[in-house]
Amino acid sequence: MSTEHNFSIVARNISKTFQITEDSHNTVKHRLFNLFNPPRAKKVLALKSMSLDVVKGESIGLIGRNGSGKSTLTKLLAGVYKTDTGSIDINGTTMLMNLGVGMSHELTARENIYVSGSVLGLKIKDIDAIFDEIVDFAELREFIDTKIKFFSSGMVARLGFSIAVKAGADIMFLDEIFAVGDMKFQEKAVKVFESSWIKGKTVVLVSHTMDIIQKYCQRSAYLKKGELIYFGDTATAVEMYLKDNE
Repeated sequence: MSTEHNFSIVARNISKTFQITEDSHNTVKHRLFNLFNPPRAKKVLALKSMSLDVVKGESIGLIGRNGSGKSTLTKLLAGVYKTDTGSIDINGTTMLMNLGVGMSHELTARENIYVSGSVLGLKIKDIDAIFDEIVDFAELREFIDTKIKFFSSGMVARLGFSIAVKAGADIMFLDEIFAVGDMKFQEKAVKVFESSWIKGKTVVLVSHTMDIIQKYCQRSAYLKKGELIYFGDTATAVEMYLKDNE
């Protein structure tokens, strides 16, 4: 199935189940006596079958309580997880900003900028040209040659956001980007959303902050216990979410 030109994301009947090991042998004694009785695997349905289309250039919100399936859906759409059923067609380059998913924690910030830029289709000379802008926007000049495994989650998020903003991903998945980092960086993130830069970009925004969802998202998906309850007008989605959480 080919993606229509006016859609960035076309997802059809996608679902995801995880296998989780149930380790009931929680004491040394239990483990010694149950060496030949391995822990049981339990299947957990993270996302029930759902379909959704995202129009090129729109910002959509993903809302729901913890455990509702928001992050799983984001990772499926971004290609981090494979779907168990259905299909996802993506039209454009993607970047997931979820505390550094997609970045290697064994590489330095400098190395991650070049790797991520290459993944987004940039040539080395293109990355050279925007390298300083990325570092300064992320405010990580003194940590540029430090492995990001030593970074705080806020620093990793700043680096990921900065790469996506400056390297120009067509489709961006922002998972609680406004909840990490300091106030100064959050103001920068808001400015990006209010600048002309965002025009033409497709944004999938995961947040627990309804003000942000209502301000920037034309349409929103409300998830509950792995099920897509509603996808449409943001005001309606937020109303359903708030009603369910009273």
